[in-house]
Amino acid sequence: MDIQAQRELARLLASLRRDGRQQSGLATGLVPPDKATAYKIAGLVAEELGWPVRGWKIAAMKEEMQKALRTDSPIYGRVYFTKPTPIIVERAKLASPIPEVEYQAKLGIDLPPREKPYSVEEVTEAVASLHPGLELAECRFIHDTAFPPLPAILADGAGSGTIIYGPPIEDWRKRDIAGQEATLSSNGKLRRKGTAADALDHPMVPLTWLANELSRTGVGMKAGEMVSTGTLTGMLAPKAGETYTADFGPFGSVEVAFS
Repeated sequence: MDIQAQRELARLLASLRRDGRQQSGLATGLVPPDKATAYKIAGLVAEELGWPVRGWKIAAMKEEMQKALRTDSPIYGRVYFTKPTPIIVERAKLASPIPEVEYQAKLGIDLPPREKPYSVEEVTEAVASLHPGLELAECRFIHDTAFPPLPAILADGAGSGTIIYGPPIEDWRKRDIAGQEATLSSNGKLRRKGTAADALDHPMVPLTWLANELSRTGVGMKAGEMVSTGTLTGMLAPKAGETYTADFGPFGSVEVAFS
């Protein structure tokens, strides 16, 4: 895939994201051949948009989710919008939104590219605060029979949308973050539940993976960025009129209403 085709795809994805539009399928010549090319194009999309990068999303840390997303490794993407709970969004103006229950980690210091891999301990120390949250994932491609291969989705920021976060969890390093059950309810009805222990091991595990991926590729992460560390409860498609609540028990809750 030459640079001209890469830039063409980047312009398309930036336009779709900017306008809040979706399209069916993607021309074969614009499908990235591999993950490395896809992530490079995602960087070009960021350049085309010119928006500040507010954070990152991580998905598919474990084999079950990797199978569901047709990947053999975790994936990631840039996030351009972060908002405190609660929020109201117009369902019709979003690109196939999916609310996912996730811990959100806000960095207190830069984690720049370097030769030595980052350890879990280093990355944990770099976190300024940990929050209960929802990732409102979106996709610029319609989920139909023409849905493109995974590299096209990675070029689209791995389906990134908006991070919604609650107040910081006090003394989170000393609390049972991994074992705390989190639930996802719609209009008060329980829909899903899960723990970080089952889905991720611990939020610092995917965060460390991302720090090393972005270090290896020369990108790095910056203080102030918020990272959505991966879904604890799977994926659900909301309807207009529904309010979704992510409840992390003593750690707080987060809410998004779809009008």
